[in-house]
Amino acid sequence: MQSIVRTVSGDIAPDTLGPIAFHEHLLFDIAPPGSGAGTPITMHNRWQADYLSNVNPANARQTDRNAAADELRAFAADGGTLLVDQSVIGLGRDPEGQRAVARATGVAVVAATGTYTAPYLSEAIKALSVAQLADLFTAEITEGMDGTDVRAGLIGEIGCSWPLEPAEHRALIAAAQAQRRTGAAVSVHPGRHPDACGQILDILEESGGDLSRTVLCHMDRTYPDGTGVLPLLERGANVEWDFFGIEQSHYWMGEVVLPTDLDRLHLIHDLARRGFGDRITISQDICTRTRMIGWGGHGYGHFLRNVPPLMRRLSMAPDLIDALLRRTPLRLLTLKEKSP
Repeated sequence: MQSIVRTVSGDIAPDTLGPIAFHEHLLFDIAPPGSGAGTPITMHNRWQADYLSNVNPANARQTDRNAAADELRAFAADGGTLLVDQSVIGLGRDPEGQRAVARATGVAVVAATGTYTAPYLSEAIKALSVAQLADLFTAEITEGMDGTDVRAGLIGEIGCSWPLEPAEHRALIAAAQAQRRTGAAVSVHPGRHPDACGQILDILEESGGDLSRTVLCHMDRTYPDGTGVLPLLERGANVEWDFFGIEQSHYWMGEVVLPTDLDRLHLIHDLARRGFGDRITISQDICTRTRMIGWGGHGYGHFLRNVPPLMRRLSMAPDLIDALLRRTPLRLLTLKEKSP
């Protein structure tokens, strides 16, 4: 057996990789279905578009391959070597575009199989059974996505609402089954309720999923002060703070006081002291144009450019910093394949 990371350009050896952005969106359409074109983003309105990120649909679409390539080049200049595009079915996934951008820049890109929340899915996808979804997720890892030979290297972010929609429940069970077949990690976008993450782990565990290769996203907005995270780690799951770079009073998806980057690191450091430093991932979940370099944002390299000085201010150990920036995401992305 050989260890590999499955990228859109082919399988590569894990030891060739440095820092990893584990939860991002590179080519995407995350605007709610039927929301229209929106208002073009300019230097005069980009700050307001960013502050109210869910108001302007134009901000939630980035399908320009040249723009994506520019963003990846900036990411590489900050030391990034691999970016995971967690744009699943329902979010405007573009496998051929992902491969073209990766090849143009030399930055490795991992694509994702899975489905987003029910409102973003077609009726045909929502009608699929657990078995059909499991077969689809498996095939997208072993054969290719959307009629291409571009293969996924991660399952999810599997979109979940609160309460769970039937299609989302089936997708979680299917993700666990596809994980057993392929060994791929599962990433989950939980519903916005404190009980959502525990329910998700129950479903995955009952379905035979491997919680040690499961990541629960968006701790920043689900448990803003960190309360509720420790029980998830004690069950063996991985947790993720992926709003790095979002530091403002207004959270456009609800009445939540989000932590700052330094607040996030305080929470992470405390959990690391409790022995869970190797089961935490960090990222930025960039899914709006105004957070990208080309539209005046911080870009994919913010967590490499600006966050490590904050880590060192908190006297975080170099081993923990390495785990957050490289080792833990690499563990989750590494698959075992039979040698050819």
